[in-house]
Amino acid sequence: MSGIQDPVADLLTRVRNAQQAGHATTEVPASNLKEAILQILVDRGYLESVSRTEHGPQGTLVVGLRYDKESVGMIQKVRRVSKPSRRVYVGVEEIPPVLNGLGVAILSTSRGVLADDDARAANVGGELLCTVY
Repeated sequence: MSGIQDPVADLLTRVRNAQQAGHATTEVPASNLKEAILQILVDRGYLESVSRTEHGPQGTLVVGLRYDKESVGMIQKVRRVSKPSRRVYVGVEEIPPVLNGLGVAILSTSRGVLADDDARAANVGGELLCTVY
């Protein structure tokens, strides 16, 4: 049986690969966690849009990628921090600044999936899912 072992890493890889190939959109299997991560990236200006379509048993997320005037993708680097084999949990004072505040760290907290600045404002820590800049 060859299922996806890490759906978040698969999501980040699909977005990275589609952006490097210069695609306008990409599709990923839908889940609430993936949708929350993508919505944070849309709110921070790294992606153009995200919409959910109900195809198949779980649906798909259609991700609109964003490029600058020179057709360079807005996401320079994306890194999966916490993995299924090694979870990384941080307290509110241990949330790392990404590129001195220019990037974003995405956390899964008790208040939902939050960006690093929102987690600091809410005074909550959690599982550090990924960093993007």
